[in-house]
Amino acid sequence: MKNKRTDRLNSELRKLIYEVISNRLMLPEVTEMFTITEVDCAPDLKSAKVYLSVYSQSEDKRKKTYDAICKASSEIRKELCHVMSIRTVPELRFYEDGAFAYGNKIDTILSIHIILNILT
Repeated sequence: MKNKRTDRLNSELRKLIYEVISNRLMLPEVTEMFTITEVDCAPDLKSAKVYLSVYSQSEDKRKKTYDAICKASSEIRKELCHVMSIRTVPELRFYEDGAFAYGNKIDTILSIHIILNILT
């Protein structure tokens, strides 16, 4: 079970990681809109899973943005060291959050279902 400290750290990391990527690093490969949906620190605070959603109409641009952020994980961690006041900043592991894509898929299915019901 997670404790309050880990929950607060997860929330703070989520905000700071977004800020570092969008304002401090200025990665030229990051061309699409993105959000950090969740951060899940390990109980020992050595590593953190960072769930990332990239919003784009182009699959190629979405993939390039996601890959650029993943490749910059050590730079992001370095910047977090300067901003945060904890002993060690956890190692960041980025994972793609498929919730947005799944939601779009469900919307499409429902739209098709509604259209078929209207036609019949």
